[in-house]
Amino acid sequence: MINLVYSGNNIVFKGILLSTMSVIKHCKEPINIFVLSMSMTELRPKYTAISDSQIDVLDRVLKRANPESSAILIDVKKYHEQFFATSPNRNTEYTPYCLNRLFLDIIDAVPDENVLYLDSDTMATSDVSELFNMDISDYEFAVALDYMGKFWIARDYFNSGVMLLNMAKIRETGLMVECRKLVATKWLKLPDQSALYRRSVSRLYLDGRFNEQRDIKPNTVIKHFCKGIKYFPFFHIYNIKQWDFEKVHNNLNIFDFDDIFSEYVLIKKDNHI
Repeated sequence: MINLVYSGNNIVFKGILLSTMSVIKHCKEPINIFVLSMSMTELRPKYTAISDSQIDVLDRVLKRANPESSAILIDVKKYHEQFFATSPNRNTEYTPYCLNRLFLDIIDAVPDENVLYLDSDTMATSDVSELFNMDISDYEFAVALDYMGKFWIARDYFNSGVMLLNMAKIRETGLMVECRKLVATKWLKLPDQSALYRRSVSRLYLDGRFNEQRDIKPNTVIKHFCKGIKYFPFFHIYNIKQWDFEKVHNNLNIFDFDDIFSEYVLIKKDNHI
């Protein structure tokens, strides 16, 4: 059983569904997906939770690939109120949903096993079981370097959009406890990612093909549609997500997921999501 975690609100459910569809295209093992969500409309009206009906769609899509797979929705609002009610990182340019992974150690449904966390803007290009089945028994988690952060922040600064988490080790070391303390009291430019960077004591660095933040290569396993920089014909920062089909084609020249995009359009139409 592959344990997979996503986090987000109603707006990015399309990314979670697309990402899941890419995973099951290449991986036929049973997959247990935990979706962490909550309503935070007091911060911004658009911060509405992922719904039960959306999770039902995700669950049906999973079960078509493997009847033993399932999707579970977990409301983490109470944890935000408990730990981050007065946090300086509660309402920043990054949504509070980025902080949800910091609660994984106190969510009973999450097992003491390896758990693969994926941002909603990731797409699998091959079998993620290659990553999930890595031996990280001596580490809290495995991550790849951050494409821009390794130049601008620190040479070993990582990207947390793809993380293989050793939950038994994390609960043993108290990593998430320390991360929550830091996020609750100190403003951070990249709150969850920087907290994990500062407080982790044992991490394994992955090859960039497991979190490809630029052009897809023949051996890429996961493509991450994160922010990037273009220098030509003029300097600008871009942030194109996989659900922006036209921009993925025209701006990024990526056509690898067109079969998934076509199937997604049909699922969206049939289920009114």
